[in-house]
Amino acid sequence: MSRTRIRSTLVTGSLAVLVATAAAAQTAVTAPKNKYSPADDVKLGQEAAQQVQKELPVMRDEQVNSYLNAIGRRLVDNIPPEFQHPEFHYTFTGVNVREINAFALPGGPMFINRGMIEKAHSEGEIAGVMAHELSHVALRHGTAQQTKATPYAIGQIAGQIAGAIIGGRTGSVIAQGSQFGIGTYFMKFSREYEKQADILGSHIMAAAGYDPRDMANVFQTIEKESGPGGPQWMSDHPNPGNRYQYINQEAQMLQVSNARRDTAQFQSVQSHLRTLSPAPSSEEVARNPRAGRTTSTGNTGARPSGNVPHPDTRFTQYSEGDMFRVSVPSNWHEMGSNNQVTFAPDGAVGQNGFTHGIEIGVARPENHDLKTATDELIQSLQQSNPQLGRPRSYDRGSIDGHQGLRAVLPNVSEETGAQEVVEIHTTQLSDGSVFYALGVAPRAEYDTYSGVFRDVVNSIKFAR
Repeated sequence: MSRTRIRSTLVTGSLAVLVATAAAAQTAVTAPKNKYSPADDVKLGQEAAQQVQKELPVMRDEQVNSYLNAIGRRLVDNIPPEFQHPEFHYTFTGVNVREINAFALPGGPMFINRGMIEKAHSEGEIAGVMAHELSHVALRHGTAQQTKATPYAIGQIAGQIAGAIIGGRTGSVIAQGSQFGIGTYFMKFSREYEKQADILGSHIMAAAGYDPRDMANVFQTIEKESGPGGPQWMSDHPNPGNRYQYINQEAQMLQVSNARRDTAQFQSVQSHLRTLSPAPSSEEVARNPRAGRTTSTGNTGARPSGNVPHPDTRFTQYSEGDMFRVSVPSNWHEMGSNNQVTFAPDGAVGQNGFTHGIEIGVARPENHDLKTATDELIQSLQQSNPQLGRPRSYDRGSIDGHQGLRAVLPNVSEETGAQEVVEIHTTQLSDGSVFYALGVAPRAEYDTYSGVFRDVVNSIKFAR
């Protein structure tokens, strides 16, 4: 099944052995005071992420984004319970810019520059930067900073907070594009918050099987590789002082052995990036909004591996922002974007789509009748899947008590050329939009997957 092209409103384990000393030996971290709610973080982050999507050349590269999401999910699963927020929806997306940089927005959206991946010496260094950024989100530093500032409405500061966190000339463009003249001083992280993110990030890394010393190492990589003008990342993440030393001291207390550093996936992604056209600088993007936006997986020849494990009988629950919850087999991974969220197992994702798994999204049809709207949705799918069949009929069903429709369609996979089955479930939301779930499996395996699709759809619970 190829990636869909649908107008949408969906905002969208380790082999390491960890031997930790008593928790009391670790440096304690306390979240700062914050007058905003976690739901405010989510709203702010979603609005700022929309600005990012407009202003930066976000990568539509399945291999890169799947790899980043695999690291990100491993880190998210190890956020300490006191800093977990069920409302948050963490996503991890590459940006086709050469500078070494990464930034995370309130509520969970994280963006990692291609330059960061290319210049990293190991997966542990990438995980170090991501754990640091993840800690800013978990500690809610963005809205904690705003708590100190002028009390504007959350929706009014999205452009300013995005510009401040992104930093550099491109960040200034985003900030200036906002109609609200709010200063960005309070959106830049303080040295106190930087140290908190370093410490909590080291704890998350260790729990996820990474060596926190790789976080200390990557800061030296950033300073060395950034070139003239100083490192962009450091301008927005000021060094609290003795950073390299105190992170290494914390790592000694955490005592991680057999840490995850250099993986086959890391080597594969770096090799893949070398086949692409060079990434532009952030200044080139600021001068030319189209710069860097041609990078995709379309010319890489990447295909699903074909070695796809059977769906796990255990299920893991995901919370998709403030919209819905869903449970999927535990060996399926989340790949979110601004258009939809896909859950698929290893080996199922190729350059244009996936061969096994389920995609969930929200479409905006022209017609508010569910059957007609579902027909329109299928027609949209056929634009990127020309061999997708038409439904002979619809079965009546439901999603979380909402009346729905179900259809089973034949298709020929553009990834493998093999016959596959697409199972579509739809229901209508109160605003007239259509919520959909698309299950995809090879025809020969559909009998196995049809029950899994049913269980996933039955697990969906909308926010009340």
